Amino acid sequence: MWVVPASLPRAGKLAAHVAGAGMRVRLAKARVWVAGVAALGALGWVATTLGYPQRSTKAVSAPAPAPAVGIHKIQHVVIIMQENRSFDSYFGTYPGADGIPRHVCVRDSAGRCHHPFHDHRLRNGEGPHRTTDTILDENHGRMDGFLRQSQKHFNACVAAHYNGLICSGVGPGSPTSVLGYADYHEIPNYWAYARHFVLQDHMFASTDSWSRPAHVYLVADWSARCRAGHPSSCVNDNQLPIRKTSSGHAIIYDFAFTDLTYLLHKRHLSWAYYVSNGTEPDCVTRTAACAPHKQRAGTPGIWNPLPAFDTVRHDGEVHNVQTAPHLVDAAKAGTLPAVSWVIPNQRESEHGPHSIGVGQAYVTKIINAIMASPNWSSTAIFLTWDDWGGRYDHVRPPHVDRNGFGLRVPSLVISPYAKPGYIDHQTFSFDAFNKFIEDDFLGGQRIDPKTDGRPDPRPDVRESEPILGDISRDFNFNQAPLPPLPLPPYPPR
Repeated sequence: MWVVPASLPRAGKLAAHVAGAGMRVRLAKARVWVAGVAALGALGWVATTLGYPQRSTKAVSAPAPAPAVGIHKIQHVVIIMQENRSFDSYFGTYPGADGIPRHVCVRDSAGRCHHPFHDHRLRNGEGPHRTTDTILDENHGRMDGFLRQSQKHFNACVAAHYNGLICSGVGPGSPTSVLGYADYHEIPNYWAYARHFVLQDHMFASTDSWSRPAHVYLVADWSARCRAGHPSSCVNDNQLPIRKTSSGHAIIYDFAFTDLTYLLHKRHLSWAYYVSNGTEPDCVTRTAACAPHKQRAGTPGIWNPLPAFDTVRHDGEVHNVQTAPHLVDAAKAGTLPAVSWVIPNQRESEHGPHSIGVGQAYVTKIINAIMASPNWSSTAIFLTWDDWGGRYDHVRPPHVDRNGFGLRVPSLVISPYAKPGYIDHQTFSFDAFNKFIEDDFLGGQRIDPKTDGRPDPRPDVRESEPILGDISRDFNFNQAPLPPLPLPPYPPR
């Protein structure tokens, strides 16, 4: 309020009155201006237009991402591949599975009938397992040539002056090992996984050949020889023999065709290929016996093909091929990649004559580590074996192209969302693993030269084969997640 002294002349009082009125008007306008500035400041106008710093009195949080649904609840896929077991040799007597028929006659070289038998030993032999052995084991669908091929293999091995232990896996005179089967007595953990999760009883090896092309198929859905850097130069090769130089070093072919890691890299998705250091589980020259050959993460080998792929080298991802302890570390830290492959060494592989008990313990430790991981709630584990190892199986594989399928192998799906106790009778090959990964992470993109930008001449797109089943049917993504099932690595027998 403005006060005018009484002694002020009349003119002065009038002037003061006018001045006071003007001041009041200016103050009123100022109050309006300040109020407007405050309102605009709330809109960020002050900070951007007048240069004043903007201070928020209330934190604004970003909207929470929508929860994953369906197949996308699986954020980590782990593929564990073991060695040389047919389905019937592990699950041929599992209740409800397509197992060993009641009356079976497998003839030896003299024409005598032999029957599959329960082999209580943890160390047992195996038979030859090249493409020619597949054809002769199947014997036009009769599925009765396994023992004859095993006898030929044993006799040829002995004639080459190898001892009987090397030739048959368990000692002289035991080619009948290919007819032996295990059950819950010898492999209780594998049977426990089948009871609590999913058993697939029509999983066929992707190729009707041996370990090396099987592992190439696992990551690329094809097997071929190529000229380095030229995917169009690749030529179908379902054997991939490994030649040796005069100094004894193995010559590894370059793989210029496309593999799954190429698609993962394009989408900025993580992957790792975990390899156990030790020796390889087969002879690089495909002979009956040989000196041990070292297996290392960074060196291409029978079970470790990715360092030989152009795509892996050009993408700068050879370092993603790591030693097995890194998997345990990643599981413990909750940093499992989107896709992992896990490969044993010879001792852990279950390859004859090595102990299936040691192999089961190795697999159990890996699965226990994943189940104890923060990632367990969003993980799917696919456990399988790379080929039949010359062992008896009664189901003739379907023919999809010139490379396969191969004979049946065991396969398990282990996940919080796996249907408990479910036996899946769909037809699968290892290509179904890649199909699941592509549907989950890649929007259904396939390893297809027509769409992936790398024109290799593969005979077909295996993930799109009409006969190939859908592994996502082994899951119930609406069920309450199953708890972990930690098991003792060496259960009592």
